[in-house]
Amino acid sequence: HFIPSAYIVPQSTPPFSTLNTGFWIYQIALNPESKNTYIFSNVAPRKEDKNAQKNNTGEKIMYAKLKNGFEVMAVNSTYSFSFIKPYIEDFYFVNVANGGSQFRSRDFYPKMVAQMLAKDKSFLAGKGNINAIPSVPKNTIASIDGYGNIKTTTRTSEVKLKLGQRITIKINKQKYPAIYTDGVFHVKEGEFAFAPGSSGHEDKFMEIFVRGGNACRLFNNPEVEEEFITSE
Repeated sequence: HFIPSAYIVPQSTPPFSTLNTGFWIYQIALNPESKNTYIFSNVAPRKEDKNAQKNNTGEKIMYAKLKNGFEVMAVNSTYSFSFIKPYIEDFYFVNVANGGSQFRSRDFYPKMVAQMLAKDKSFLAGKGNINAIPSVPKNTIASIDGYGNIKTTTRTSEVKLKLGQRITIKINKQKYPAIYTDGVFHVKEGEFAFAPGSSGHEDKFMEIFVRGGNACRLFNNPEVEEEFITSE
């Protein structure tokens, strides 16, 4: 409505998962090919205050400009800014109502997003505290793709295993033997593997997968934000 020429690309997340939201914000915002692209995110569990919230208030929407020039406007809910935290150059509150409607993303926020796209920064309010953004949790499921591959928050650089080493992966009460490898096809058909995935840019996130199978289903369909354990 405010910018008719804008092309909107929707990206869904599991209900209330700020970790998955932050994962995708990072994946898109750090992509050097994302030209003329902006992010508007409205994952708002409204868990910052567990009491009854008068007037539908909740987590505030913030504006972030990254060191690569990418701009993000997102509700500041738990991990939504965590993955891009090291790359934020400017971090501001947005001068807009954060209460008064259950659908703030429809009634109040779009006009601010349109101003961001139009390079009109009159919406900027006080500076936010980048240091208050929580760090990405370790050894946690960040995303599960359509093939059942489990994308984790563990970076390749954090893994101290040797290629070909056998390990055990545990999620909830399910345990499976796996092999640490550096490629999807470096394991046999049907074998569990722990390997650098397709996400994470210069330092890939590790993935738990089964070649030709569905790791998520075999682990009894864990949810995003659940922890996993690897042991030798």
